[in-house]
Amino acid sequence: MSTYAPFARPLYVMTKPAGSLCNLACKYCYYLEKSHIYADEPARERFSMSDQTLENFIRQYIEAQTQPSVLFTWHGGEPLMRPLSFYERVLKLQRQYARGHVIENCLQTNGTMLTDEWCDFFRRNNWLIGISIDGPQELHDEYRRARGGQPSFYKVMRGIELLKKHGVEWNAMGVVNDYNADYPLEVYHFYKDIGCQYIQFAPIIERILSHSDGRHLASVADGTQGKLADFSVTPEQYGRFCCTIFDEWVRQDVGKVYVQLFDSTLARWMGLEPGVCSMAETCGHAAVIEHNGDVYSCDHFVFPEYRLGNINTDSITGMMYSQRQRNFGLAKRDSLPQQCRECEWLFACNGGCPKDRFQSHSLNYLCAGFRQFFSHVAPYMDFMKNELMNQRPPANIMEKLKE
Repeated sequence: MSTYAPFARPLYVMTKPAGSLCNLACKYCYYLEKSHIYADEPARERFSMSDQTLENFIRQYIEAQTQPSVLFTWHGGEPLMRPLSFYERVLKLQRQYARGHVIENCLQTNGTMLTDEWCDFFRRNNWLIGISIDGPQELHDEYRRARGGQPSFYKVMRGIELLKKHGVEWNAMGVVNDYNADYPLEVYHFYKDIGCQYIQFAPIIERILSHSDGRHLASVADGTQGKLADFSVTPEQYGRFCCTIFDEWVRQDVGKVYVQLFDSTLARWMGLEPGVCSMAETCGHAAVIEHNGDVYSCDHFVFPEYRLGNINTDSITGMMYSQRQRNFGLAKRDSLPQQCRECEWLFACNGGCPKDRFQSHSLNYLCAGFRQFFSHVAPYMDFMKNELMNQRPPANIMEKLKE
């Protein structure tokens, strides 16, 4: 069992420059309702990061890094709800406080607000853009719609074409829900057909539970309370979804298409840190900053119980390396149920994301799906691990399977 060493790895703080403000109203979005937390803010300040808060964050964030490279992640809501001038100021402040660091920027967007001007800006400044798209039109438009109910697929595709036109590097993030989970190959083939080489899948699981401040989603602090939202993917669906896509990927696309789950699983087989925090032994090194400077333990824990402080009155290092945040990070490992501790796949899964541990004895809701996936991919991972250890490409597995 490894020890928790907070200074041994980079510190990340995802930024919400427009808070939960968004031009869409995706049915499964867990972030739109965060507006209730800031319902008492003056209208002129709501969902708008001030120049002073932005400067305080950029300065402190760079100063807090122990690595030469600094990654800024702009998220939402919809971060393009802030004007281009906001991000031009971001670059100016990053240059001002860089002090020799290499600065990188990535931005996650629904893609519907992209224009030639935005894409030219991203290309000139080497920003990586993540596009939220759940598959082909019927699957995407099931939940990802505008506030008036209008579908968003064609606007997203128009945004992707603009990114391609300007040569902007981009990847796709698909939310795996109760609907598209039944069409894994249609989803995977769609991503390949539109030229996407980097894919991230995010299973959606939420519980409905009304709170006095107007929120309707449950957090881990609510224990096992709440009814599962109807858009949530089931463990069995998620397991089949991942296994089905893996079977095609491992035979045709290793080294050509990069699926975060598969890459992170191979990293765990090699004894390395995964590229996704849900599979790490501990967490707590990736926080989120809201538009007003409030810092929370994690993007999935933006609840009053997990507020660490505010960038305008507290330091990033003080908040991120506080005993409270250390305890938050260690709880991922220390609160594992006995079933997890005795599981043969613990080294790969590490109990999954704490936000989904609302089953009895703190078991992850997706446990059955995880077990199905890891047992299915184990022989392939063993082979690819052996190839890497012998300095051969893991893509050799495709030739092996043809035999």
